[in-house]
Amino acid sequence: MPELLTKLSFQGHVELLLASPDRDTGLEKRKVPEARLSFTGMEGDCHGGLTRKSDSRMLKQYKRNTEVRNSRQLSILSAEELAEVAETMGIPAVKPEWVGANLVLSGIPDLTLLPPSTRLQFPSGAMVVVDAENHPCRYPADIIAKHHPEQKKGFVAAAMHKRGVVGWVEAEGLIRMGDSVTIWIPPQRIYAHV
Repeated sequence: MPELLTKLSFQGHVELLLASPDRDTGLEKRKVPEARLSFTGMEGDCHGGLTRKSDSRMLKQYKRNTEVRNSRQLSILSAEELAEVAETMGIPAVKPEWVGANLVLSGIPDLTLLPPSTRLQFPSGAMVVVDAENHPCRYPADIIAKHHPEQKKGFVAAAMHKRGVVGWVEAEGLIRMGDSVTIWIPPQRIYAHV
């Protein structure tokens, strides 16, 4: 009999929702009070879609620009981890809109370390499935450097294992700032043949 997902005893909260319809400015998103999640992602955001073009993360599996399933519809970050990254960098704040966030949550310890297949459930019934950790890259680093050239440590080093996760929409619904988030964790095992 398969093991069931385990509901964690704590709940997170939605601190911010952000979207950008323009892929060219997709990292610098704007705040929105609510967002509709559909099977293609967050409505009105440039990273939505059922499919996307493969990129440098997938070069071992596909030629660049191969059409693949979009498991990166949403970028989900932790308010607490963003504060830790800013402190490590020696700057007042790392704003979520600088790093391509769609959803900023609070109250979830080590959000970036949530395992793949974790479910994030919202009061409307909307459900987001975590695909993987979102590793820090140079694009947000360039934006932060424009705002804070005096930083003591670079974004990529400071944000390692604190850049959040990416995920996809499993059930549609509306999410709002202030919503609670229920966390469902899948069974954990270590694959011994790596």
